[in-house]
Amino acid sequence: MNESRRDYKTVWTGLSGSMEDAYLFVSGYTDEEKFHSASEDTLGILLETVGLREADVVLEIGCGVGRVGTVISPFVKEWIGCDVSPNMLRHARHRLIGLDNVRFQEISGYDLKPIADASVDVVYTTVVFMHLEEWDRYAYVLEALRVLRPGGRFYCDNMNLASDEGWAVFEEGLKLIRAKRPPQISKFSTVPEFETYLQRAGFTDIHVATRPMWVYGWGTKPRAVRA
Repeated sequence: MNESRRDYKTVWTGLSGSMEDAYLFVSGYTDEEKFHSASEDTLGILLETVGLREADVVLEIGCGVGRVGTVISPFVKEWIGCDVSPNMLRHARHRLIGLDNVRFQEISGYDLKPIADASVDVVYTTVVFMHLEEWDRYAYVLEALRVLRPGGRFYCDNMNLASDEGWAVFEEGLKLIRAKRPPQISKFSTVPEFETYLQRAGFTDIHVATRPMWVYGWGTKPRAVRA
């Protein structure tokens, strides 16, 4: 394992000194119109999967510069942006300035410890699992279950290793690691991986679906504790 990769706080704080750098390393581009379009696409997926309700408290793991929070916050009671990088949170605060139903929380990179048990209705993480090791992905699935209220919903996504589009990006990554392996280089997921995370964590009503580049999964926290 590349230990520098797992030092998420150092890596992502170093990559996000300026707003432009933060945009570039998160999405690969800095075009604001394209950035907004991608945000609207994510909003649509969340509405179709976990749903968003006016009374919901919603938490994003790895909020970055607040790309998705900008379009989600008008639909919900409260949006909580969590990120490992203080620079990312600084950019997100600037991006969401003037919104009175948002708050921000710096996290360790491995858990959601500052967030109380059973205090959130929806947890989602998008374009984040690719930057995490598999054990750390699952740790966040477990943490999502902890902070969700009974009946709360969780969503996650990643690039799909099993698709032609995902495999093409994988092969490009192979060229990069032969030269120098960047600590933030993306890693991929599969349908069985997401199914296993959600099942093992204890979610119910589990769904995993794919689009050409992506695999995404969602589930519900049980309303009653299992005997």
